Amino acid sequence: MSERLSSTVRKPARSGTEPLADDGRIRCNWATGNTIDLAYRDYHDREWGVPVHDDTRLFEFIVLEGAQAGLSWRTVLGKRDNYRRAFHGFDIGRVAAMRDSALEKLLLDPGLIRNRLKVYSARDNARSALEVITEFGSLDTYLWSFVGGKPLLNHWPAHQDVPASTVQSDAMSKALRKRGFRFVGSTICYAFMQATGMINDHLEQCFCHPQNRRRTPQAGR
Repeated sequence: MSERLSSTVRKPARSGTEPLADDGRIRCNWATGNTIDLAYRDYHDREWGVPVHDDTRLFEFIVLEGAQAGLSWRTVLGKRDNYRRAFHGFDIGRVAAMRDSALEKLLLDPGLIRNRLKVYSARDNARSALEVITEFGSLDTYLWSFVGGKPLLNHWPAHQDVPASTVQSDAMSKALRKRGFRFVGSTICYAFMQATGMINDHLEQCFCHPQNRRRTPQAGR
């Protein structure tokens, strides 16, 4: 994750946004430190870099990554439930059918990032996604084709070694733009590929890197 920025033993009294003490496990830089909250760390530990093949979830990440442009991922992650509510659980067909009046109403919702272009892009991207599904059978088949259908596993020793974009994200961005998708620049596409496990950019020393998961038992898994 470029900037991105989220297990530990869960205690019912703890909210998802309270500072979380370091549990001693080595993580990527953006998920390390005593200022990291539970939701953020949990995202790193359980979601980021895990392959996603469900069309609904892939579309969700397209919308959320677009909403994140110019902001921090922590901000978007904190609003994810609101986005799921506002955009019908990211049902592609229902989002594609949303009327202007419904989108205008969302611009008044403080639980969302109230940027008109970003809000309207969700519908545009849903319509483009439906065209992709019609042509390729699924959003999954099309999007994963940019990495040859299987995850690309990197071995970065340090946070500064992780790129902001690659040849693959450049190609995805160009293709998606041509199909009418919006907020899909190469950097956004690379973050999307990281988030959905198309590219695994957990640092070599991170306990979530596949080579370490094979050696270390995972509590709560």
